[in-house]
Amino acid sequence: MNAVNLLGYDRDALAAFCEGLGEKRFRATQLFRWIHQKGAADFTAMSDLAKSLRDKLHGIAEVRPLAVGSEQASSDGTIKWLFDVGAGDAVETVFIPEDGRGTLCISSQAGCAVGCRFCSTGHQGFSRNLSTAEIMAQLWFAEHHLRQRLNLPEGQRAITNVVMMGMGEPLQNYAALVPALRMMLDDHGYGLSRRRVTVSTSGVVPMIERLRDDCPVAIAVSLHAPNDALRSDLVPLNRKYPIAELFAACLAYLDKAPRDFITFEYCMLDGVNDSAAQARELVTLVAEQGISCKFNLIPFNPFPQSGLTCSPRERVLAFAQVLQEAGLVATIRKTRGEDIDAACGQLAGEVQDRTNASVRMTRAPIRIHRPEHAIAPPRARTP
Repeated sequence: MNAVNLLGYDRDALAAFCEGLGEKRFRATQLFRWIHQKGAADFTAMSDLAKSLRDKLHGIAEVRPLAVGSEQASSDGTIKWLFDVGAGDAVETVFIPEDGRGTLCISSQAGCAVGCRFCSTGHQGFSRNLSTAEIMAQLWFAEHHLRQRLNLPEGQRAITNVVMMGMGEPLQNYAALVPALRMMLDDHGYGLSRRRVTVSTSGVVPMIERLRDDCPVAIAVSLHAPNDALRSDLVPLNRKYPIAELFAACLAYLDKAPRDFITFEYCMLDGVNDSAAQARELVTLVAEQGISCKFNLIPFNPFPQSGLTCSPRERVLAFAQVLQEAGLVATIRKTRGEDIDAACGQLAGEVQDRTNASVRMTRAPIRIHRPEHAIAPPRARTP
């Protein structure tokens, strides 16, 4: 019998597992603390567990981390790890240190099937969903590795914020995502607040509605366009769930969200979605929907296959000014880890494309809707 990986068990599942072994439910809390608070992988080291339970666990259970394929450190302190998830697939995880906090960007899939035009992961194609254990193994490794590496005092956490913004669309891996979120929030595990755990989504409307009831953490929605025509080109999922449906789901989500606003991510693409007219169109869109929100303007990180370039800084600032003068909150994301390809939209890992998504994207024409005065993006460069 293959040993089960306890990194994939939230506390309720672990309690059921312990009961199946004839043990009391409280043993699950002890075991959970050893694994997640202390980073223990060896059952013999779990000194307050009954010896009978430790003996039972040997051979039928394990704490199995992911193999680290590589580590890269940026000049700004950002660290990127490549984790081997087997069968020729590898995913990337990024740690971003800032004053007073440490953010971990976690992957939820090997590749991505959504295929956003400006995202390196989407151009790579899709292989498979990660398991809950594989999602949690990224946090488990980073937290306990960094505690030692940074020589943190006992009780001080290295990871204060988690963003599900790595490779993949988290809400298309819902069954594995929710138990992982519950472990992140569990006071016997990582004890993160709902405000400090963010799920980024390209707009899977039915799953936004489910997350609202199952585990409402902060969400960030990849918007990137002020109308359906342009968004459907940039974010193909919009053809299934157009902006009106997406905004309705976001508005309902706010009833249970830990924050009183929705964050809209907006990747700034030169001559594509960055004009003052498009900024004003966004203002009108938000006003019509009556949704409380903030905009996070993201400088595009170019890669050859996209055929796109980043908006000039002066145009990004002008775009932000239009939003701010209309009373909206608009921030410009500081690019981190760009020198190690760890910035937003750059994560690619190593994925066996099992759906031919990358082939379809290469063949599909890129239709860009832009005002007449916009600067046309350059043709794709040869790698």
